Amino acid sequence: MAKTQLNVRVDESTAEAARRRAMQRGMSVNRYIEELVKQDAGEVGRTFVEAASDFMKQYESVFAEEFGESGTGTDRGSGKGMGSGEGTGTGREGKR
Repeated sequence: MAKTQLNVRVDESTAEAARRRAMQRGMSVNRYIEELVKQDAGEVGRTFVEAASDFMKQYESVFAEEFGESGTGTDRGSGKGMGSGEGTGTGREGKR
């Protein structure tokens, strides 16, 4: 793959940290930065999936209560779950 030169300005402490970490890994600063960018670009999809998974774990009981274990929804006429009209707290009960 053809290489393109990219000039980046960073403060001295960031430059020193990049040099030190690259040396610890036995690679050039260029290669180190390239690896960081590739890693970061590849993590976008993983980050989304992990966040979605965490969300589902956190709200699993809410979804199970609302939609049932089969995911088809609760019996709306049973008074369970939302949509039964009872206890909605709209403030319109008995008013016309």
